[in-house]
Amino acid sequence: MTTTTERLRGFLQARGGAWTGPIEHFPSLGSTNDLLKERARAGAPEWSVLLADEQTAGRGRQGHAWASPPGGLYLSVLMRPRFRPGGLIPLAAGVAVADALADQGLSAQLKWPNDVLIGERKLGGILAESAAGVAGLEWVVVGVGINLELPPAGLPAGVRATATSFRAETGTACDAAALGAGVLAGLAVWYDDLIRGEPAALLAAWRARSVPWWGRAVEARSAAGAAIRGLARDVDEGGALLLELEDGSRVPVIAGEVRELRLRDPGSR
Repeated sequence: MTTTTERLRGFLQARGGAWTGPIEHFPSLGSTNDLLKERARAGAPEWSVLLADEQTAGRGRQGHAWASPPGGLYLSVLMRPRFRPGGLIPLAAGVAVADALADQGLSAQLKWPNDVLIGERKLGGILAESAAGVAGLEWVVVGVGINLELPPAGLPAGVRATATSFRAETGTACDAAALGAGVLAGLAVWYDDLIRGEPAALLAAWRARSVPWWGRAVEARSAAGAAIRGLARDVDEGGALLLELEDGSRVPVIAGEVRELRLRDPGSR
């Protein structure tokens, strides 16, 4: 019987070449990101991949819990950049996810910095975590979580009204290994562009797949709770979100939770 790891490598091979790093599959894992970070600290090679059928302690940005029951794609990949990627790697992962979903027949949009949406419902997300030493950035672990099978009604009460799944949107199944191969192959291509110092194509691709909120009022909130409001204008060359403030100045937002403000929101523009 072909294993999940063998199937993933086969799909990657069909996309143009053998995957250079080790790939491990787990039926259940606390968090693929957490385990791969341990492996990274222990010297795991670049392009190491962990894949799980479910996560029992999945996490989103800013420590939020991430529901990861069976019936999804949960993978993490390790990179060791020899350049300063800024916030571009999460954007590259987002484009890779959107394109892999399109290959499977589902068109998704990206919301800065890490959400994968179908309309206003969340299909998945991306979590990039990194570590630096005296010589600079040492590694980046990128985690991807996509809800493939579980209907929104089967998710926790706090998220079911805003979540969706591949099956709920298409009425069909999605092969997690095939989707994962598309994500990894796409990420590797965009990563090569970043290594060459050529982010323009990636930024254009991300803008083309982003939610249409440019020129609209948004609020960015940090992990500490500080909030800034302005008009979403663009992403800069480093992947930061550019907000235009009331005085016309533009400030880059490097990290945070971002939401569009509705007319009823106090202080919205």
